[in-house]
Amino acid sequence: MSEQFLDMIRPHWPVPPHVKAFVTTREQGPSQGGYAHFNPADHVGDDPNYVNACRQRLMGETNERPLNWLNQVHGTRVAHTFEPGQEADAAVAFDSAYACVVMTADCLPVFFADQEGSRVGVAHAGWRGLASGVLENTVAALECEPAEVIAWLGPAIGPRVYEVGCEVRDAFVHYDPAAASAIVPSPYRLKHYMIDLYRLAQLRLESIGVVQVFGGGFCTASDETRFYSFRRDGANTGRMASVIWLEH
Repeated sequence: MSEQFLDMIRPHWPVPPHVKAFVTTREQGPSQGGYAHFNPADHVGDDPNYVNACRQRLMGETNERPLNWLNQVHGTRVAHTFEPGQEADAAVAFDSAYACVVMTADCLPVFFADQEGSRVGVAHAGWRGLASGVLENTVAALECEPAEVIAWLGPAIGPRVYEVGCEVRDAFVHYDPAAASAIVPSPYRLKHYMIDLYRLAQLRLESIGVVQVFGGGFCTASDETRFYSFRRDGANTGRMASVIWLEH
């Protein structure tokens, strides 16, 4: 397999040029079967040789910066230091020594940078982490005024296909009644709802003063060509990597 394999999505957001970020797609790479083709996740059952090849390609894309791989648990902890394998669902960096990375396959990746480009971060926000405050914790970890923070919402499962139960709706509406506008009754099953992760993330960010929010509009479950989806394919699938770093 050529070392040039890798397709990606680059955020379109008004950050300084030395802030670098991308989300991988599954389109080109060595992985096979349900993991085809670019799967950098080492916890889903893929061949370790293929996973390592994908991870090496990612390091090449970051100019050989090490990636701060996390042990994600759908929580709210933010990694402040380079310590691969630490239990966290978000990471920040204030220098160019390493790249922050989270993995997703329906959950929402959210990129962060300040207006000056002096700090960056990325969060893994499934509904549990989103409801519990992972985005708020990541903004706090950036240690700057929320009004100076710029966010970009990456590929996640879309509101037309993401059906959830009452407990998910209750978790959001209990925190903010306005969240009900992003959670509507399902046309498919009684006592179920269609949830808009993008809108919910925007509401949570706006509530703490982050108003520069870009991105959204993807659907991982509906776009099988570009994206892995746990909801669509179950456990036999890979992950996309969302990577951000400072290039000084």
